[in-house]
Amino acid sequence: MNVINYEEVENKIIEVRDQKIIIDSDVAELYGVETKEINQAVSRNPEKFPDEYVFELTTEEKIEVVTNCDHLKKLKFSSTLPKAFTERGLYMLATILKSPKATETTLAIIDTFAKVREVSGIVNQLPMVKENSPEQQSLMQRAGDIISDLVVPDKLDTEETEASIELNFAVVKFKYSVKKS
Repeated sequence: MNVINYEEVENKIIEVRDQKIIIDSDVAELYGVETKEINQAVSRNPEKFPDEYVFELTTEEKIEVVTNCDHLKKLKFSSTLPKAFTERGLYMLATILKSPKATETTLAIIDTFAKVREVSGIVNQLPMVKENSPEQQSLMQRAGDIISDLVVPDKLDTEETEASIELNFAVVKFKYSVKKS
């Protein structure tokens, strides 16, 4: 069985309507099923998927995501509008899809959303803490650890990692270094 990694999930998370979502075709790819199976699960269980869990993109939103996301180019000529799954919609989908691959994928999705949310929270906290304070160092170390989990493949042997965050007039820059053993 192929293990789903954070990077694979993270690359599929996009923002639409100020929400982090994954498009139905990407959800299907992660779960190893056809998109129609994902959409059938939603249509057969409408009470489990309110609008804040799953919503259909508008034509304009579809055009925008196809234009901005190279991996979604295949949607350009699709006659149907894709569905967008929020984090809660993905949790609900996990209660319906029962295969071992679905369980593994759901765990990877949940972990990735949680890590992305945690990094976002840290970035929001950093401007409020004193520069070069132990609290800032701790936050930066935690952000570096999370970023490492997201972007460094598990199979890569590393001696050490280093993360630095530069704050400059509300612009956050991450620099991440990995030293191979």
